Amino acid sequence: VQLQASGGGLVQAGGSLKLSCVASGRRFSGNAMGWFRQAPGKEREFVSAIGWSGVGTHYADSVKGRFTISRDNAKNTVYLEMNGLKPEDTAVYYCAAAPRISSSQPDYGYWGQGTQVTVSS
Repeated sequence: VQLQASGGGLVQAGGSLKLSCVASGRRFSGNAMGWFRQAPGKEREFVSAIGWSGVGTHYADSVKGRFTISRDNAKNTVYLEMNGLKPEDTAVYYCAAAPRISSSQPDYGYWGQGTQVTVSS
């Protein structure tokens, strides 16, 4: 599976962005998908994940109620809709694929290249 993330940009605090991650390869619909982020000087951290069917979702406490993950298996795409953005959400956001829904990075075998999200105060 090859993953291509897009949709990042510069937004003011309180604004919104919607990230997309397009997958190529045969097994997209069979994989859980996750979003992770890495802020400058910090370790990469879990943001959200969604099961292969789109029914099961999981969020980091820091984004609950503000971010929504979804997927369209017909388009081989997973989305991360981000509302109420805060300066602390500034990071490079990565999408990744795993055999099952997980918040643990080692469970993800495929990673996209990342898209920059910058939130100004």
